[in-house]
This record gives sequence, C-alpha cells and structure tokens, in this order.
Amino acid sequence: MDLQQFWDLLYQNIIDTSILEVIAVIFGLLSVWYSKKVNILVYPTGIISVVIYVYICLGAKLYADMGINFVYFVMSIYGWYMWTRKDQNRKVRPISMCTKKEHLINIGMFVFFFLGLSYILTNFTDSNVPIWDSLTTAIFIVGMWLMAMKKVENWLLWIVGDIISIPLYFYKGLVLTSLQFTIFLVIAIAGYYAWKAKLETENA
Repeated sequence: MDLQQFWDLLYQNIIDTSILEVIAVIFGLLSVWYSKKVNILVYPTGIISVVIYVYICLGAKLYADMGINFVYFVMSIYGWYMWTRKDQNRKVRPISMCTKKEHLINIGMFVFFFLGLSYILTNFTDSNVPIWDSLTTAIFIVGMWLMAMKKVENWLLWIVGDIISIPLYFYKGLVLTSLQFTIFLVIAIAGYYAWKAKLETENA
C-alpha cells in the first residue's frame, strides 16, 4: 500500500465512521485525560465510552474486546468506589507502586486471561484475530485493575496495549478508534511520568 492509498483509505474510513464511534472516542479520550490528572471523572466518562464500545466491538467481531469493555464497566464502578473510599484518617487511596507479590499476581492474571480468551476465541467464535484480540484484552484487564488500585504501573500496560491496538483497529476498519489509541498512547506516556512525579512528591 503506497502513501496515497493509505490516505484514501483513511479518508473513506473516517467518512464511514458512525456517530456512536465518534461519541465513544470523545468520552474515551476524556476518560484517559482525567485519569492522567487523577480526577474522579475518569470513571463516569469512561463508563459512557465502554458501554458504546460493547456494541461497536460486537459488530466488528472483536469479541474479547467486547467482553473487556463490559469488564471495564464493572471495573469502573469498582474503581469509582475505591478512588472515593476514605480510610480511618479520611484520606483517599494514594498512588503507589506494585510490590513483588503484586507483580506476580499481575503476571498470573495476564497469563490466565490470555490463555483462556485465546482458547475461547479460537475454538468458539469466528474472530479472525483471536490471538491479538486476546492479547490486548488480557493486557487491558490487568491495566484496569491496577488503575483502580492507583498503581503507577497501570500506565505501562496501557502503553503496550495501545501500541498493539493501533494497527489492530485500523485493520478492522475502525480508523477513528485507531487514531484514538494513538492519542491514548501519547496520554499514557504522559500519565506514567505524571503519576510517577506525583508519587515522588508525596513521598518527599
């Protein structure tokens, strides 16, 4: 594919983009931006986006991504609760780094979800990208969990998942969503350094 064909395909796909996808992209970007700012609005804006993407991914036969958006919905409710919950000193959960034990748990979660989803998508669905779909889904499930726990490492998983998702969604014809993940990648990199700096300031 030469450069002209690429721009022609990009233009046509943007023209064909549904209003629902535009709304989902806008609220998805807002959600990631609020997450970078450690703002509780990350959750209500994210909920709107993921509910729409459940429907979009069903149509694109991205079944694992459809499932993860439902998981996002559940995790968003949980994260909303965890971010607003206060301890005995009436302080909300602080940003922190994962312990060695938590790293092992995260790896175990990733392997479990990746292998399980790969098997299901390969044997019980008509997905034509079962491995890649399962890979991004497993990464984002763990990332969502770490975000709810306010762990700095959540951003590293979003970065890896975004890098994989950019070509995946473009391949599936969801060009605007692919561009969204490109912006997500930039925000995720900024978010990692912002959270890390905030942690260092709080521990100084």
